[in-house]
This record gives sequence, C-alpha cells and structure tokens, in this order.
Amino acid sequence: MGSKSIEEVGIPEARRHVFLCPGPKCCSEKEGEATWKHMKSELKDRDLPVLRTKADCFRMCHEGPWLVVYPEGVWYSEVTPKRFDRIRKEHIEGGVPVAEWVRAVNPLASPGK
Repeated sequence: MGSKSIEEVGIPEARRHVFLCPGPKCCSEKEGEATWKHMKSELKDRDLPVLRTKADCFRMCHEGPWLVVYPEGVWYSEVTPKRFDRIRKEHIEGGVPVAEWVRAVNPLASPGK
C-alpha cells in the first residue's frame, strides 16, 4: 500500500480527529477490532471530514475500547460499535458529546495559552 498525500488523507478538510485504542490490554482484541472496523467504515461511508487513528495504547488498561474526539478532547470508554453510532450521530456530526458516556474532557490548549 503506497503512502498518501496530505490531501488524499483529508487533512485540509478535517474538522475532527478521532483516536481509538482497540486493546488488547483494555479490552479483548476481538472487541477492539470490531469497534475499529465499524468506526472506520461508518466514517468513510458517510464521507465525514474526520481523521481517524488507531492508537497503540492510552495507558488505561481497563474499560476499553477507548475513543478520544478532538478538538474537544472528549474521552469515551467501553466504545462498542453500537455506542460509536450514537457518538458519531450526536457528537461527531451534531457537536454535542454523549454526556453519560464521557469519562473525561481535556481539549488541548492553543499555542500561546
């Protein structure tokens, strides 16, 4: 598989960046991969301006899979494909985090702040 350009990856159009830790320490590999594959296909099929990254480990080896949504810095635990669908609809598309599943909020500061 060849490398893609910044434009092909979608960086200029991106409005959010999601990171998923699919385990295997925080959840089973089967659970993590199911969520990753579902998330990847949902974002691609809906042509959303969202970058996605599979993280190796967030160092919280429990309650996974973990999902972080930037720029808001919203952390979600136990993200199943079904939970991701609601997060996608309400937070990623609608801009409102799913409050009952938010475990932490830590938006990264802008330079100079």
